[in-house]
Amino acid sequence: MPSPLRRPTSARCAGSWPNPCRRALAKMMPNSRPDPAWGLVLAGAAAAFFAFANPVARLPLLVLGLPLCLNLLAVRAASLRAAFRWCWGLGACAASASLYWIALPVHDYGYLPWILAVPCVLALGSVLGLYTGLYGLVLAVGARRFGPLAQGVLAGLAWVGLEMLRGWLFSGFPWLPLAAALVPWTPAVQAAGLVGAYTLSGLLAACGVWLGGPGLAPRLCALVLGALIAGYGLLAASQPVNRDGTVSAGMVQGNVEQAAKWDPKSLEAMVLRYTELSDGLLRQSPDVLIWPETALTFFVQDHSAAFAAVTAFARRAGVPLVTGAPGYTRKGVDADVFNRAYLITGAGLVAHYDKEHLVPFGEYAPFGKDIPFLSALLQGVGAFTPGTATAPLHSGRLAMGMLICYESIFPELAQQRVEAGANVLVNISNDAWFGNSSAPRQHIELAALRAVEQNRFLLRATNTGITALIDPKGRIIGETGLFQEAAAVYTDIGLVSEKTFYHRIHGFIEAAAILAALAMAALAYFTTTTRHDA
Repeated sequence: MPSPLRRPTSARCAGSWPNPCRRALAKMMPNSRPDPAWGLVLAGAAAAFFAFANPVARLPLLVLGLPLCLNLLAVRAASLRAAFRWCWGLGACAASASLYWIALPVHDYGYLPWILAVPCVLALGSVLGLYTGLYGLVLAVGARRFGPLAQGVLAGLAWVGLEMLRGWLFSGFPWLPLAAALVPWTPAVQAAGLVGAYTLSGLLAACGVWLGGPGLAPRLCALVLGALIAGYGLLAASQPVNRDGTVSAGMVQGNVEQAAKWDPKSLEAMVLRYTELSDGLLRQSPDVLIWPETALTFFVQDHSAAFAAVTAFARRAGVPLVTGAPGYTRKGVDADVFNRAYLITGAGLVAHYDKEHLVPFGEYAPFGKDIPFLSALLQGVGAFTPGTATAPLHSGRLAMGMLICYESIFPELAQQRVEAGANVLVNISNDAWFGNSSAPRQHIELAALRAVEQNRFLLRATNTGITALIDPKGRIIGETGLFQEAAAVYTDIGLVSEKTFYHRIHGFIEAAAILAALAMAALAYFTTTTRHDA
């Protein structure tokens, strides 16, 4: 028997104390063992980090661990409130870890010290965690009525809704859907051409939940579904792409430092760099030349000496040029400024596309431009206006569906380009903001999903990498290194008019999944007899 003067080390040691004392000690000194929920939070966050592109090591199949851990947290939670809280925590940790690179532009170009830049990542992660918190709430409701097989179905359907909501709410940020983790394994993402990346992510979520379910039946379901995804992928990846013709394209990666990019003193040298790199490609007779987003940092409409040098090059080259540059439209004494992609020939400006989906706090400030560090981050170019026209840029046989920067992460934008007649997709971007981090790899893998969904070759020209050709199977071909000058001609680029099954059912399949998830959740909530405390 312990001495009454010695404080027991835990409530378990107080077995001989009177009941009131034991209860009081149990409240003051809870069991010292860590809550197993914390283990699931850490395991799920680690699974997400190592599944997506990261600077350490990568195992894509670990992506199944994220929905698995979310479901276990939801099912084991003592209340609906606890399910939301724990799943929010896991989502916040996973997002913060995978998006660690957000701190780099905030520190390097927003001039915030690291002690303030890092909390910006945590704040974004906390917001994104709200989606997984809501997901956990749905799973907790379902667990009160459904068995493990139906719970997996609910998990898959609800995940489609989660990713749709994340891609739409507050202007949308559909970065790193579950399907993006599998881009390095080409057969694994072919189902995106059948059902889309969001629904493929839902199928992966169902697999993950079934793998963590009790008994043999859920695991068998996971294996069967995984085998179907892989089997279809192997078959689809081996099929040739039906082409209406082929072209070649020269793409230039100028590797212009972000700090010098908007400096007027660097303008002449920057134009010279792009024209000289392009000159080296002309002997291979490309059908088009592509420069990155804002490769030209001046208003080409003003017909300055710098623009004269560009048109002189285009005239001498005899090849149409697609390049990023700011543009404007006069509105009386004011003007709307656009992040624009121009098609330029020796005759001058032929056509342009204005970026539709702008980056919050990068190209416009949702809450104004009075915050000092945001003004520095925007570097005077953060007052862009969204464009409205989705029509392709036409040059000969080419009908180029333009996606500027992170427009490539939105499935609906690529869908609109193809619907408007694009036979190839072109993504111009400037990822210099993100430094030598995982962001450029994550970005190009999202673009690869668009190529698979729409069955289009995708040409990606960037300032600092990763520049590459992506084929309709999602294979990344001829990629450049980060922060290197590079210029290459990519050949055998197919012009494709055939549309995928997903293109024809886009929107309907996601809506059906969301409605089915809501119906299952409502059934569970309103018909169960035993409910958790809310």
